[in-house]
Amino acid sequence: MKVFRRLVPALVAALLVTAFQGCETMQSDQSAQRAAMNAAIRAEAPGNYFIGRRFYKQDYKMWGWVRQPGQPWSTAKLVMMNEQKTLAPDRQQGHLGADNNFEYRLSGYFSGDTVYEPASDRFYPEFVLTGYELRATEPPLIFKDPRSIKPDVRLLTAPM
Repeated sequence: MKVFRRLVPALVAALLVTAFQGCETMQSDQSAQRAAMNAAIRAEAPGNYFIGRRFYKQDYKMWGWVRQPGQPWSTAKLVMMNEQKTLAPDRQQGHLGADNNFEYRLSGYFSGDTVYEPASDRFYPEFVLTGYELRATEPPLIFKDPRSIKPDVRLLTAPM
């Protein structure tokens, strides 16, 4: 019994060290992914296009986040998509939200108008879509909270 009492604190200490090392590894992996993503963003060619990240939420009608090439996600705008010239990818497929968190190269422009979205009780800039190209179906997370990309979670936080 005395041997067991001496072993328990040592085992607990070993388990705690292992658990904390796992957390450190996850954070360093996320930091490395974020650094790689930021380097890729800085390397984007300038041009007359935008980068869009689909942000589907069951309760809201905005399309997603749109930024200029070479600019960080923290500068992106949450937009309402004007589809009079081209349908958004998920609407073309006939399955709303099927492309949640996909990343696109977008052709189009900001109209200068804002559109009211009733569920959030806010106005968002209108983006007129004229074309798109899929860039990634599993891009790195751009939000601090991973629940932000879940369609059933009513969380509207800006990208980092």
